[in-house]
Amino acid sequence: MKRRLATLILAFICILSFCACSVQSVEQHYAKDDLQDKTDGYAFISIDCKTVLNNYDRLDDSLKSEKYVPKDGVILKKTKYPVNKDDTAFSLLQRAVRDKHIQMEFQGPEQNSLGSVYVQGINYIYEMSCGELSGWLYSVNDDFANVSASEYKIKDGDYVKWQYTCDLGYDLGADVLN
Repeated sequence: MKRRLATLILAFICILSFCACSVQSVEQHYAKDDLQDKTDGYAFISIDCKTVLNNYDRLDDSLKSEKYVPKDGVILKKTKYPVNKDDTAFSLLQRAVRDKHIQMEFQGPEQNSLGSVYVQGINYIYEMSCGELSGWLYSVNDDFANVSASEYKIKDGDYVKWQYTCDLGYDLGADVLN
């Protein structure tokens, strides 16, 4: 009898604990009105690998699947996120891939000779996955930046595009060497 009462009390406590918890998605969290007081506006981000579609024959065979390269080349369509004064193109990318469960791998500034964050791969598509001159680039408001994504501060209304290049950015209209 005591054991049964203890089990019922424990079950009641568990139910109360669960009811008191608020489980929510990232979208629900960011949709809260009180968060608007903590933001400096909103920015947009997208991720695509459209250039791979024109270079599919050069793509690593293990990546020739819609799981990695969607039919339209879009990994993340244009999506809106709140930003604050400390957000960068890289922190926005981190937030988006975490929110949408997209794989990403990067090197921190202490891990490479450039001394800056370097995005190695997104959605399992890595540098050199589609040729020796391939990798990830970002632009803000259609301008390719000449600084690390972790140094580029995002402002209200900015649109950050992460795009995969198969030709050192030339296939994206970027002149990254100048």
